[in-house]
Amino acid sequence: MMKTIGMIGGMSWESSALYYQWCNQIVNQELGGIHSAKILMYSVDFEEIKRLQFQNKWDEATLQMVEAAKRLEAGGADFIMICTNTMHKMAREVEASVSIPFLHIADATAKRIVEDGCSKVALLGTAFTMEQDFYKGRLTDQFGLEVLIPDEEDRNTVHEIIYQELCAGSIREESKQKYIQIIKKLEAQGAEAVILGCTEITMLIQAEDCTIPVYDTTRIHAESAVSFALIE
Repeated sequence: MMKTIGMIGGMSWESSALYYQWCNQIVNQELGGIHSAKILMYSVDFEEIKRLQFQNKWDEATLQMVEAAKRLEAGGADFIMICTNTMHKMAREVEASVSIPFLHIADATAKRIVEDGCSKVALLGTAFTMEQDFYKGRLTDQFGLEVLIPDEEDRNTVHEIIYQELCAGSIREESKQKYIQIIKKLEAQGAEAVILGCTEITMLIQAEDCTIPVYDTTRIHAESAVSFALIE
């Protein structure tokens, strides 16, 4: 029987919509007919979450994620996923708060990278994801990946485009070109692939835009969720 996917979404709703769409499409591809995914989504107000992030009030943000996970479990979800990379900063607390499995976005992505034989990867995401250790440290400690991040000026550019444009659904060619140039710089430093480590970046950058492999965490996380949901 298909498991029910529990999604903590709304960060932003733009990328959460992609999660919903892709999970349903992949289930239909796997099962045919008019099959679709069984999904429960708890969607937060991202303005509230953004305020807590920028004020460094991560304890309060953690409480919101834990509450969302508990509500999903109570509602009948069979496993939990956080539909954003940055909020995996509190993944340990969320996982510990429920008795059902937790599907970590970095693990799903790193497994795919290791399977493909890459060992040195570039990471793009919010400043929190690029600079703090909760994400890139996991990639290194648990999967042996060497992780490159942009320099400070480029990190600021990546971060601002995410919050000021992509989270609002604004897709600009000028911003796309900035991202491509930043990826090229990291490729020149030896990056064998690039991780789109923010669930909104998939709206701006696709595989054909880059000369190195692109690992879209949104797509990979959705694919992993469906695989887990369909395991007997």
